[in-house]
Amino acid sequence: MATFIALLRAVNVGGTGKLPMAELRAMCEALGFTNVRTYIASGNVVFDTTGTAAKAKSSLEAVLERYAGKPVGVAIRTAAEMAQVLADNPFADAAPNRAVAIFLDAAPPADTMAAVRHRTDEAIAMGRCEIYVHYGDGMASSKLVIPAAKSGTARNLNTVAKLAAMAAQGI
Repeated sequence: MATFIALLRAVNVGGTGKLPMAELRAMCEALGFTNVRTYIASGNVVFDTTGTAAKAKSSLEAVLERYAGKPVGVAIRTAAEMAQVLADNPFADAAPNRAVAIFLDAAPPADTMAAVRHRTDEAIAMGRCEIYVHYGDGMASSKLVIPAAKSGTARNLNTVAKLAAMAAQGI
């Protein structure tokens, strides 16, 4: 049995992709996942399964597409991987609500930094399969565009810490 964290893309953000967390939990349980728990209403779910990460991702994406009528991207991390994302945070001294990890399915492309547009006071760093961004004055006024992040999903470092703790403790 392994513990995984699923991060859904564009769920309950800015009025798009409405998905009550009770329904997400029920979908996960119907897929055979156990110890299912969600965190805040932005598409974060921690669960246990005997299957692989790839199987969990494909199963969850299929059921979400049926529900939403369109593809819903899902990033999957193990409990250890999420803890490592938190440990690797290059902006650990920054306010965690002004720093995000953008979760990708693969390593960021080599040209990620060269393709960034509209950067002002944001700091950007590459992770294993993440892009870290620190928004100096906050996200609200940022016009930052990171093309490599288009298919990813971002979580602030407060959320990353909470999900890592939930996965580690089984709560």
